[in-house]
Amino acid sequence: MAEADQPQLYLVTPPEFDLSSFPDKLSSVLDAAEIACMRLSLATRDEDRLLRAADVVRDLAHRYDIALVIDTHVVLAQRLGLDGVHLTDGSRSVRAARKDLGPDAIVGTFCGSSRHDGMVAGEAGADYVAFGPLSGEALGDGTLADFELFEWWSQMIEVPIVAEGGLTPELVAKLAPVTDFISIGEEIWNTEDPAATLKALTDAMR
Repeated sequence: MAEADQPQLYLVTPPEFDLSSFPDKLSSVLDAAEIACMRLSLATRDEDRLLRAADVVRDLAHRYDIALVIDTHVVLAQRLGLDGVHLTDGSRSVRAARKDLGPDAIVGTFCGSSRHDGMVAGEAGADYVAFGPLSGEALGDGTLADFELFEWWSQMIEVPIVAEGGLTPELVAKLAPVTDFISIGEEIWNTEDPAATLKALTDAMR
């Protein structure tokens, strides 16, 4: 990735949201910044709830021409006609997901802070590899992904890289030259004005 390029935004839904009020909140965020990819990432395993949430989010994704993937559910990704799947088990399921979803679907995966796992995932056919968290301990086993991992990957590996988890304006500014995507989720949904918080994060890239 060229030094001058700005990372693209990858938006992750909250783990739980109200189907009646969330679309308006999501619309205001989508109006505030250009989003390259969106991920439906609900904590629930209730299929009916997942299906209804997917319908709501997919309508908005299509309206804004944004690719939509879903956490882990390869079968639902197919059934709902989504653009692909985001895996959370590193390189383990990449090959199977690619086989099930075909060559045109997006298959991405979260690899924590493991450079090796990321490389294996890339070789297995992942379209992107996400590393994190960058601060806090919200993802995986809480081991932080360090700046050197992103720096090394951006110089050596062609598979796009996503920075995810515990992002602050300071971290976004530091990572902007060495990551292809900045993943934003809880960082904005837990605030009073998600669109304004997103703008502060994107401003930090410049």
